[in-house]
Amino acid sequence: MTEYTQIRYDVEDGVATVTLHRPEKMNAFTRTMMNEMIAAFDEIDADDSVRAVIVTGSGERAFCAGADLTPDEGSVFADSTPVDDLSDPRVRDGGGKLTLRIFECKKPVIAAVNGAAVGIGVTMQLAMDFRLASDTARFGFVFARRGIVPEACSSWFLPRIVGIPQALEWCMTGRVFDAQEALAGGLIRSIHPADQLLAEARKLAREIADNAAPVSVAMTRAMLWRLSSTAHPMEAHKIDSRAIFTRARSGDAKEGIASFLEKRTPTYPDTVSENLPDFFPWWDEALYS
Repeated sequence: MTEYTQIRYDVEDGVATVTLHRPEKMNAFTRTMMNEMIAAFDEIDADDSVRAVIVTGSGERAFCAGADLTPDEGSVFADSTPVDDLSDPRVRDGGGKLTLRIFECKKPVIAAVNGAAVGIGVTMQLAMDFRLASDTARFGFVFARRGIVPEACSSWFLPRIVGIPQALEWCMTGRVFDAQEALAGGLIRSIHPADQLLAEARKLAREIADNAAPVSVAMTRAMLWRLSSTAHPMEAHKIDSRAIFTRARSGDAKEGIASFLEKRTPTYPDTVSENLPDFFPWWDEALYS
């Protein structure tokens, strides 16, 4: 297992927990944290024992208070070296590298937002599948108030989650808002007392881990995120027809039916590392590396 300095990575009973761990800095985001989170998601995808992921922050004050803007930490938005060509890879935003890695994850990802989530602290969550918040959580797409623009692919993710009007208001005003407004706007799934937040996130993780086939979850996650934005439903029909045809003949499907009829917890034989069909992924991985 990789040694981490700015995150904690734990796996217990099929659930991985990634904890942003700079509590003295309100878990502010750095290049080191970016690289360590990407490495953790690499571990997650490579470990068939991991069935679901929870991402949270250390301490009681913050999930992640945004990018660390102190000079000694360096910029996480892009390499500071001058470039002549804006297509140069060094121009790439660090937050975007992380959200794309989360987007590519083959396991369901749950954010347990335990406090302030501002800037990259909120945009990194948009590539996660569920967002649960404590009643003390605060959110802010504050970029316009810092003279920059939304990053981490949030212009793609946020309107899909909350709609264009809500995304425009939050991003153009740059104001910080509470968990109740986040819930009303569709950004988060639910609000919980701070001391119950992780337990609720684990309950959701267990619901998936204990009952759903890992290969089905991986494929479903990719299908819903990607196919909902295609130009015509025929594109979805092509993929889900192939998926149904191949998975219906799998050991997982046999076990799913047998466990249902026998009224027992399923034990699915297929694994994400070995049994994803040969047309998965159907997109060009090189575009997202």
